[in-house]
Amino acid sequence: MSELGKKQRARLLLKPFVYLALCSYLLIVIYPMLWLLYTSLKTDREIFLDPFSLPALDDLQWVNFSNAWTKGFFGDYFFNSVLLTIATVVVSMTLAAMAAYALARFTFPGVRSLFFYFLAGLMVPLQLAIVPLFFQMKDLGLLNSHLGMLVVYVAFGMPFAIFILTGFFKSLPSSLHESALIDGAGELRAFWSIMLPLARPGLITVGIFSFLSTWNEFFMAFMFLSGEGSQHLRTLPLGLANITIVSQYRSDWGMAFAGLVLIMAPTLLVYSFLQQYLTKGITVGALKG
Repeated sequence: MSELGKKQRARLLLKPFVYLALCSYLLIVIYPMLWLLYTSLKTDREIFLDPFSLPALDDLQWVNFSNAWTKGFFGDYFFNSVLLTIATVVVSMTLAAMAAYALARFTFPGVRSLFFYFLAGLMVPLQLAIVPLFFQMKDLGLLNSHLGMLVVYVAFGMPFAIFILTGFFKSLPSSLHESALIDGAGELRAFWSIMLPLARPGLITVGIFSFLSTWNEFFMAFMFLSGEGSQHLRTLPLGLANITIVSQYRSDWGMAFAGLVLIMAPTLLVYSFLQQYLTKGITVGALKG
């Protein structure tokens, strides 16, 4: 038997095991989401007595979602998270793209040291920086404010974004940049019109990670938005922590699971949209190439 035949036979023998592994992984990932969805339609009694059974079809608790949105003030928390997440993604991508472009395309004294200075931000544990950061935010009057949270989120997201985008800009052909300059475009024009659109895969990657980290972030929001009078400024993770206790310290688990579904749904939609957009962009680029 030829070497090619042996490889094909090995692939055929391995194929069932590969499919089994993929199906097992799919089950591990999908089932918790489905369980969360149908549990949000149960009463507290059903959740505790039979947590893994399907809810009664004639008694679906859609009221859990309306209660979470109104009684749990989830509408306010949702708006705060959307506002902070969009602002963080836009500001982080814009600043990181400009910084990464300069680090990747220009040669000046200290450029390598500056790049490693940004990377050093990835090595600083959040828990180590939280105490001095808290007092600095207090001195600047940024506690219990959306502006303060935006500054913190952008600052902690910039090192990763610059690291990713610098690699993308370095991989782009220098001839495109030089052609734009020869045709009369300035550096700013070449960046916005030529180089930045070509870095779309990197921008989408940074956008996905920035969205997920900001949307699901709890620790910093808990530290900086837990002061007196900050109830209307809190984000979804903080709201979910409060939503389990609605009155007289009684936990409403149906409402809590409904809140989890409301948090998870935008994440899945945004991730799916950006993934399809990225795949489409790569396919079109390959066909043009």
